[in-house]
Amino acid sequence: MRQISASELAEWLAAAGRQERSRPVLLDVREPWETTICRIDGALALPMAALPPRLQELDPDAETVVVCHHGVRSFQVALFLERNGFASVYNLSGGVAAWADDVDPSMPRY
Repeated sequence: MRQISASELAEWLAAAGRQERSRPVLLDVREPWETTICRIDGALALPMAALPPRLQELDPDAETVVVCHHGVRSFQVALFLERNGFASVYNLSGGVAAWADDVDPSMPRY
């Protein structure tokens, strides 16, 4: 698993928009009440506890960036994904809080 900063992820998504690089799967593992407050556009909301029985819905070959509030739950999920054969997993260091600080200051905070 690799760590990725909010700024690095923003650059990656911008490059994917210009088709210089493929867009990663953004896997948001926060609870539904959290994703109603704020989310990164295009993220797939799949709460941490719901992930194990739904693992087959994800592509283990896709580059996957795991997102949570501050980067702790996403770190645990990223480790879980790696242990289950996912080859290219990133943890968004600092989570959506870092995204709001470094990329999108208009994002609501909680």
